[in-house]
Amino acid sequence: MRILLVEDDIGIAEPMTEGLRRLGYDVTWVKTGREAIAADPHDLVLLDLGLPDFDGEMVTARIRETSQVPIIVVTARSDEIDRVALLDLGADDYLVKPFGFRELTARIRAVMRRVSDRPSPPEAEVIVGRLSIDGRTRTVKFDGADVILTPKEYDLLSYLASDAGAVLSRDEILRAVWDEHWWGSTKTLDVHIASLRRKFGDPDLILTVRGVGYQLAEPAS
Repeated sequence: MRILLVEDDIGIAEPMTEGLRRLGYDVTWVKTGREAIAADPHDLVLLDLGLPDFDGEMVTARIRETSQVPIIVVTARSDEIDRVALLDLGADDYLVKPFGFRELTARIRAVMRRVSDRPSPPEAEVIVGRLSIDGRTRTVKFDGADVILTPKEYDLLSYLASDAGAVLSRDEILRAVWDEHWWGSTKTLDVHIASLRRKFGDPDLILTVRGVGYQLAEPAS
C-alpha cells in the first residue's frame, strides 16, 4: 500500500516513515502542500496541517477536486471547529499530536476498511420529488437548479435519499456517513442538516423526528 506523508517536521516525519516502512508500507515523504497536490496517486494520505506554504484545509480541498483517496489529518490542533471543517472538506479521519504509533496504524487500518466497505457510487440518477442526485457526477439539483454541496453534505444527502421517507436514527447516520466509531461531537450532524436546509431553501425537505433522527420527506402523492 502506498502512503503519501505530508509533514515538514523532520523529527516527526523520519521516525513515522521508518516505522511505516518496517510494517511494509511504501511511503513517499513530502514537506509542502504544493508537493502533496502535485504527487502521483497514492492509496492513503497522512496530512499535517501546519505546512510552510499551504494550510491543510486548502490541500485537502485541492486533493478532493480530483481524487477520493483516504486522507488522515495529523496535527497539533485539537479544537472541534478544525475537525468539522476538515471532515466537511473530505478528510476521513483526524489524529492529534502527540499520538502513539500503534494508534496511527490502527487509524490507517480502520480508514482502509471503511473505504473497502463503501458501496459503489450509484450510476443512476436518484429523484425524490423536486430533488435529483446524480451519483456519477456527484451533482445535485433542486427544482432544476444546481445546488453546490460540500463532499460531506453530498454524502449525507445521498444517504438520506437512499431510503426516502424512512426515519433514520442519528447513530445510524453518523456510522454510515462519518465513521462506525465516530469520535467527534454528534452536533456536527445537526450542523450539516441545517446547512442542507438552508441551501435548498426548504426546511421541510429534511424532517426532524424528535428523539430519533432525520427523514428525507417523500413528495406528496
